Amino acid sequence: MPSVWVDADACPKVAREIIVRAAERTRMAAWFVANHTVPLPRSPWVKALAVSQGFDAADNEIVERIQPGDLLITSDLPLAMAAIERQAKVMTTRGEALDANNIRARVQMRDFMETMRASGEHTGGPNGYSDSDRREFANALDRWLAKNV
Repeated sequence: MPSVWVDADACPKVAREIIVRAAERTRMAAWFVANHTVPLPRSPWVKALAVSQGFDAADNEIVERIQPGDLLITSDLPLAMAAIERQAKVMTTRGEALDANNIRARVQMRDFMETMRASGEHTGGPNGYSDSDRREFANALDRWLAKNV
């Protein structure tokens, strides 16, 4: 059975709660990887993996452990690309599927926006996590679970 890997450093609390409920309901392992302690309920299906502080330590741990067919939940595009290269499935916390067909364009746009910000351009950040985002994520996760668990 595939596992779910969560880039927990930036995972919204409401998305974390959806993942926990899904893991309990399906009896599927959900790994929350972060460089800090993530508050999680006690469960045989929900696991916390705290890694050392350091640039990309959590990302590197996920890439090392993820297996083909596992699901990664992240909004970190370089991490998503590395997971896709290892034949994992990737979804953002807003329910967007990332795959070999769209990841390179997304990374290029991210790099372009980073260059704009470095030059002093104010590009703004992502919108707050809305009820619509929560519904889209929950529905996308349920669809993935129905196909894979």
